[in-house]
Amino acid sequence: MDYIIRDAVANDMPQVLSLIEELAIFENEPDAVEVTAEELVRDGFGEQPLFHCFVAEVKDEIVGLALVYFRFSTWKGKTVHLEDLIVRESKRGTGIGMALYKRVMLYGKEQGVKRVEWNVLDWNKPAVDFYLKSGAKILEGWQVVQMDEKGLNTFVSKI
Repeated sequence: MDYIIRDAVANDMPQVLSLIEELAIFENEPDAVEVTAEELVRDGFGEQPLFHCFVAEVKDEIVGLALVYFRFSTWKGKTVHLEDLIVRESKRGTGIGMALYKRVMLYGKEQGVKRVEWNVLDWNKPAVDFYLKSGAKILEGWQVVQMDEKGLNTFVSKI
């Protein structure tokens, strides 16, 4: 399959949003996506972009993406966080996921970070196996903690 991996541009964001929505369905959260294409453009392509996005393109169609941003570790310094690596279901198994993954790792190396990190759902066995086979470590004993908008509003109202 012929595809290219490239940096996303603002005009790609409607197709990127479509992939994000496909991921939400796959992760059994079909109504969870609140971000809009306009917000993706504003937050990814303004004066101080909050993320960087790589896309996989086949014949002018975005069929995969990897969205990353910088974090700071008090132990390691600047790190790259891989928020999502998504390949359209019809294109899985074609090498696009590995190509995006490699691009993210190269980006981390180019940026001089000491760690690239991400989350994976424990029930997503193909992804878990993919990451372990690549040499990544899945940390035991750590749990993701989040404060959603409702919780944040409730907490702040009590301060």
